[in-house]
Amino acid sequence: MKKKINYLILFLMIILMVGCTNAENLTITNEEDAPQEVTIVDKELEETVTEDTEGKKTTPAEETPTQSNNALFSGYKRIEVDGGDLSGYREPNVVVDVGYGDREYWAFTNEHGQLVRVIAAEIVLQDDNNEPVLSTGRYYSDEAKVPGVESDVLDEGHVIADSLGGVSNAYNITPQDSTLNRHGDQAYMEDAIRKAGGATNFEAIITYPNTETQIPSSYQYTYTLMGNVIVDTFDNVNPDEVNASLGLTGSEPSDSTSSEDLASVDTNGNGKVTIKEAKAAGYSMPITSDHWLYKYMDDRDGDGMVGE
Repeated sequence: MKKKINYLILFLMIILMVGCTNAENLTITNEEDAPQEVTIVDKELEETVTEDTEGKKTTPAEETPTQSNNALFSGYKRIEVDGGDLSGYREPNVVVDVGYGDREYWAFTNEHGQLVRVIAAEIVLQDDNNEPVLSTGRYYSDEAKVPGVESDVLDEGHVIADSLGGVSNAYNITPQDSTLNRHGDQAYMEDAIRKAGGATNFEAIITYPNTETQIPSSYQYTYTLMGNVIVDTFDNVNPDEVNASLGLTGSEPSDSTSSEDLASVDTNGNGKVTIKEAKAAGYSMPITSDHWLYKYMDDRDGDGMVGE
């Protein structure tokens, strides 16, 4: 009888041990199936990584920073205007991209619809090999008719010229003194940027004598050329008249060719004069639209000046 009791106890102990082993295996299996959370701590970054049964690690989706100009455009409504729009009207308190193609040149108006600021992180020169540039050197055949440009002495002046990648709508055009635009500080500034192959940190600040007119009184251009910060400030006036009133103009040096003798300049006799031929004949550049040689030369960009 005692032996039977011992067998019974032994049998019960075996059953108990098997049950514990199964329970332990079940627990282990469940623990292996369950995802484990591992925390990786870095000095600058704390990231939770979840590891699944296949050993793959997944991280929470990262938030992509919005590439917005919210701070820059604060207080302005961003609108789109066709680069060749000839309307001279500007909306007040707006910002418009006036860069041709993929360029981003931002123009801002004030509450009176006056163009007061134009900025560009980088000025990218016109590419006449890969862009649809007209034979005149311009993107468009005409410029916006901003009030004031109907004057005989004012041009439809680009704030950022075609050659520098600017469009021709009212958000890049101001009525500008013709001499200033073609031969003065505006022309010199554009030429300097072209010769440097572009510019960075470009900003134009445009001021007006009152809130009613669209004709600026002065311009200030700030830009960086080859590491040098340039600041150009000038009034919207005829520089020749200003210089004359200050007694800064003298007698014009006479050209080496005294008569309008085309044959003496046009060495190959084709009826056209190149810059090289004009220089060889003793003429200094640029040749302007009021010069007798101008009509025989190719003013590619149509700005009234050859060889600038």
